[in-house]
Amino acid sequence: MLGAIGGGLALSSAVVVAAAADDAPPLAPLTGAAKPISAGEREGRMERLRELMVGRHIDAMIVEPGASLEYFTGVVWHRSERTTAAVIPARGETVIVTPAFEEPSVRETLQVPAEVRPWNEHENPFLVIAGALKDRDAGAGTVAVEGTTRFFIVDGVRQALAGGQVVSGDELVRACRLIKSDAELALMQVANDVTIAALRHVHGQVRTGMAGADVARIMDAATLALGGQSIEFTLVLLNEASAFPHGSRQPQAVREGSVILMDCGCNVYGYQSDISRSWVHGQPTARQRKVWETVKRGQEIALETARIDQPVGAIDDAVRAYYESQGWGPGYHLPGLSHRTGHGIGLDGHEAAYLVHGDPTPLQAGMCFSDEPGLYIPGEFGIRLEDCWHMTDAGPRLFTGLAKSIDDPI
Repeated sequence: MLGAIGGGLALSSAVVVAAAADDAPPLAPLTGAAKPISAGEREGRMERLRELMVGRHIDAMIVEPGASLEYFTGVVWHRSERTTAAVIPARGETVIVTPAFEEPSVRETLQVPAEVRPWNEHENPFLVIAGALKDRDAGAGTVAVEGTTRFFIVDGVRQALAGGQVVSGDELVRACRLIKSDAELALMQVANDVTIAALRHVHGQVRTGMAGADVARIMDAATLALGGQSIEFTLVLLNEASAFPHGSRQPQAVREGSVILMDCGCNVYGYQSDISRSWVHGQPTARQRKVWETVKRGQEIALETARIDQPVGAIDDAVRAYYESQGWGPGYHLPGLSHRTGHGIGLDGHEAAYLVHGDPTPLQAGMCFSDEPGLYIPGEFGIRLEDCWHMTDAGPRLFTGLAKSIDDPI
């Protein structure tokens, strides 16, 4: 996944889309055996975080809603101008600070022992956070803040504390979330199973005249029917727009010879998939076929390069060296591969570590990544193939098999 601008304006009628979808066999959910992360596993994560904080002389960490709050506490909540945050002390019980009228909703997903301290609309939430820190003997020490926390919260806590030190908590969170457990891997496997099945369904439903938005609607419906929860992107790029990794707002329609690039995912109990497939509507040209095969080989080189303890950036270097030998680039220049070879994935669609030149993170068993070394030719087309994998002591293991050919792309 690279993000999504959108698939262009719908040019075909809903009747065309419905007719295409009606041709397909019914879809059954694939998520029946999926099990959410247990409360016990979340408590183990909290213990790990506390051990890290003690070892690094950090007295507490503040986490606002997002993937990390869900990871540690189970709380699934949204960000707004009203502050909700967890105060996780190195020693002592966690405190959840939240607006008083939101307390029942926040409690619904809370899975770890915690005190909930509500604040009313006329009150200062940062004073409540500061009070929780002081009550846990962390108000005058070093407080870490999860890296995506918004500035007004960091600044508010600093002012409310009037003492102590506020530092980044990125390395603490990274140390916990980088290696996935068996339970996390199992959920990611189900999410990938859903997305590849939905793509297989969509591949047989694309018709001449459809717009990207039409194809995306079929994909979203298939994902839901298969039991996945749609996330914020279903990227469908057609024709010249496929050379823009993030898409184009220019309307495009499927025609004979169109390159169709789809980048899609879902989540299952919060854990995400991210798969891309590219093919041609009708007969591919020799150039389209050659580029597709080069990208497929790039994916294979990424997996062949992955070895325990190797810097993850070396994977990107190996793919880029091959592409340059084939006349693409050099480096990140177009026509060629203008983005990194892959990214970490888990509760976030993009998370550490990154398969990009210079990332020194040593590859370890349990790390999960995308493998998506696309090639983009401005004014013509782009090809991206993407599958996710996790590292094992014996080497990389794919969640989904690589695409076979431009003629059999799913």
